[in-house]
Amino acid sequence: MRGDSGQAFPIYIAVVAGLLFLAFAYFLVGQAAFTRSSAQTAADAAALAAAQDARDQLREGWLEVILAPEQWDEFLVGEAYDEAAACRRAAEFAALNGAALSGPCEFLDPTGFRVTVTTQNATASAEAVIESHCEFTAPEPSSEPTPAPTPSGEPEDDPIVGLVCGDDPWEIDPEDPTLPDAMDLFTVRLSE
Repeated sequence: MRGDSGQAFPIYIAVVAGLLFLAFAYFLVGQAAFTRSSAQTAADAAALAAAQDARDQLREGWLEVILAPEQWDEFLVGEAYDEAAACRRAAEFAALNGAALSGPCEFLDPTGFRVTVTTQNATASAEAVIESHCEFTAPEPSSEPTPAPTPSGEPEDDPIVGLVCGDDPWEIDPEDPTLPDAMDLFTVRLSE
């Protein structure tokens, strides 16, 4: 009887060693998943930052030519921005998330960015795109006579109509020209 109690000890040691091995394996798998997830988060943030910077540039540039609707096309389709500035913003956001761009910040035609980032132990890529919410249809030329001069001696300018963002028509007042917010003009999202 006395010898039977000693036989359980090696089994106990084997079970404890097996459990420790499983715990260590789960720890490594979890750590790898966390590292991959962190790298993907950094890549997503960098790609979105580039696209959001481009979106903001589009709105600012559009405001500069707001009274010249014939120059709106490149802003409506999202093509009038400085790609290098947007990519610098991507690099800043990658760094804020503990990563660095590990290749070029690539411009995607027609409007988007692809970035690849590297953390200490992982690499991940992401793409973000800019989608316009707006359309512009220039009104037909009016056959009405030129407006009468104002007391200052200059004819009063008619508002610019024909811009629709989402389902909302926008009228641009030449005296106080404004545009919707950048988020109302364009959507920025991660692509599939």
